[in-house]
Amino acid sequence: MMLRSLQSARVLLASATLLALSASTAICATPTVWAEKPVVMPAPSSLQTDGGQTVLPATIYVQWVGVKTPFLLEAVERFHTNLEKISGKSIKFTELPSETSDFTLQIQSTNTAPRIPSLNMQEHYALTVSQAGATLNADGPIGVLRGLSTLVQLVKRTATEAVLTHAVIDDSPRFRWRGLMIDVSRHFMPIATLLRQIDAMELVKLNVLHLHLSDGQGFRVESKRFPRLHTVSSHGDYYTQKQIRFLVTYAAARGIRVVPEFDTPGHTFALLEAYPQYASQAPLNMQDRAEKNRAALDPTNPATYRFVTSLYSEMASLFPDAYFHIGGDEVVAKQWTQSPHIQAYMQAHDFKKPADMQAEFTRRIAASLTHNHKIPVGWDEITAAEIPQDTVVEIWRGAARTASATAAGHPVIVSDGYYLDRLQPATTLYSQDPLGNVENSAEAEAAAQATGPGGTIGGAVTAQKTPLTATQKSLVLGAEAALWTEIVTPDMLDARLWPRTAALAERFWSSANLCSVETLYPRLAIIQDKLEQLGLDSRANTSRRLSRLAPGETQALRTLLSVTSPVQNYAHNHEFLQIRHKQTATEQDLNTPADSASPDSFVADRFNRQAKAYAAGQEDLKPALLAQLIGWQANHAAFSASAGRNPALKNALPASEMLSNLAQGGLWALDYHRKHGWKRHLRATLAQAKSDRAASATTKVVTNTPQPAGDLLQDIVPGIEALANKVLH
Repeated sequence: MMLRSLQSARVLLASATLLALSASTAICATPTVWAEKPVVMPAPSSLQTDGGQTVLPATIYVQWVGVKTPFLLEAVERFHTNLEKISGKSIKFTELPSETSDFTLQIQSTNTAPRIPSLNMQEHYALTVSQAGATLNADGPIGVLRGLSTLVQLVKRTATEAVLTHAVIDDSPRFRWRGLMIDVSRHFMPIATLLRQIDAMELVKLNVLHLHLSDGQGFRVESKRFPRLHTVSSHGDYYTQKQIRFLVTYAAARGIRVVPEFDTPGHTFALLEAYPQYASQAPLNMQDRAEKNRAALDPTNPATYRFVTSLYSEMASLFPDAYFHIGGDEVVAKQWTQSPHIQAYMQAHDFKKPADMQAEFTRRIAASLTHNHKIPVGWDEITAAEIPQDTVVEIWRGAARTASATAAGHPVIVSDGYYLDRLQPATTLYSQDPLGNVENSAEAEAAAQATGPGGTIGGAVTAQKTPLTATQKSLVLGAEAALWTEIVTPDMLDARLWPRTAALAERFWSSANLCSVETLYPRLAIIQDKLEQLGLDSRANTSRRLSRLAPGETQALRTLLSVTSPVQNYAHNHEFLQIRHKQTATEQDLNTPADSASPDSFVADRFNRQAKAYAAGQEDLKPALLAQLIGWQANHAAFSASAGRNPALKNALPASEMLSNLAQGGLWALDYHRKHGWKRHLRATLAQAKSDRAASATTKVVTNTPQPAGDLLQDIVPGIEALANKVLH
């Protein structure tokens, strides 16, 4: 308490200093007017600025007050590298030998960090930037990292110089657990690809990397106890134990915990491919791709427990974090109910339903993890029957389950609403609060039923009608963005994660009142640029992918994809749709325009804002709108010609034509070369574009609704509609 009071006192003093500096240049009777705040994501708890700027000097003196450790020295060196990338200039860092008037970066950390970060790591920091330099005070070394991530975001370029914006910041996170789950089983992600994501996570202050390391498609970690797991079930793609240790160390240096997930007792096709003796049903169906999501362990076999506990013990030794994810989701009930010996076991042990047997499995596995000093985490299906109270429940099937799990006393992580593979835009994901109400529970439940393998364990829950109590809220550790990679390859990963994950990082860090959907896209565009400057490959990889589709002539394709997005809610996951329609599941080609289309279009967002402003009376925007629309209207001719030479573009021809028609409608609305019947054509075009969007509005709709050709949605529809509404009567 005393320490936090001292920090607050420092912030108040710094604020007073900044106010005094501002007031000294003004008439005494004039109150201070704060300038527009710089873009920092996540938004800090408190940020004040007078708009002043300091030119980044050629030399920055680093002054240490208190603790100086190799951990902190490495962090400052990383900051140095990032500062040069963002500023575009060479800067010398040197330690301050004595008092000086040059620009100084003063760092004060009050204690040392443990070898690895933990749930209760101290992340609070206070940062002041003025003409004389920057002062960073933190409750611990991790707080220093968070402060440096903010400081580098205060850099911007003027016409001739790189400058730092003056600011007084006091900041700490809303939630302790702010994670990103990456599925590396469906599509293996090389170590270098994961390291890029860790670097990006550090900038936006995420602190948990949750790796889904086993599923039907592959087991991804070298096992010395059960070597067939990586020699057979990885299909050649796995991480050595040495690589895992390096990854954990790399993440820890950036204040990020690595939580492993090895899914049992369902989603175990890869485990059973290597060790079929533990299967609930044998032999495994090796021909049907859908079976990879259905296979389950035999919980009646004592050897199964010896296998799982021994495997978990080995894997736990590679991941020093206190938490260990056991999966537990989507166990297909028929895997057990259609087995005579499992049915006999259930009757003998008075298990009324498969959920009771899964609960027994969870209890036994949880006990073994506790023996190894690990805290078990599982998906919310594990709560279908009674489990140990300290088991952490990850919620993915609706806010009603957050309420029921916390009411039972379980700590909770929320990933419901944050599934990146649904290809929803950042605004949709960002609008949902981890402590939100149960309004979307029905859709979340429907999504779970629609997307899973079918007939899974884990019944419905009764929605809590009242808001979460203070006790329930205290049990919500935080939240995770999640990306399942059935239709994500390594060269797609960066673009499928970012910038949407940056938006969710803010939702998980910042107070709810600081999270503004209205200002999200302009800020997100800036943070995405910074992420790219610091090494993210989303744009570079996308450029390579587009060159694969249209070598030497990507411009028309780029124009189309700049204002279109992929269909949502698993509509682009063709294998999922085949399984739902009981068709033979086939491998999907992931080299189509839709696979390189972003869920977020900054170009379309800017157009939509301008169109709405024009419709509201800002007439001076008309020339810019006309220029944009003329370009889009004309693009179809170029795209059609390119598609004639590049067959990979042909399935997007209807989307290109629709963009041209929408743009033409916008031009008519602006009184540009109108023709007879233009109103009818405009109404029809808008109706079709809106119908296309509605076709993937929910997972329930997706299952039985045809999607637009090419799986592409038109993102300028709101802007065209605003222009149309101004003139259509």
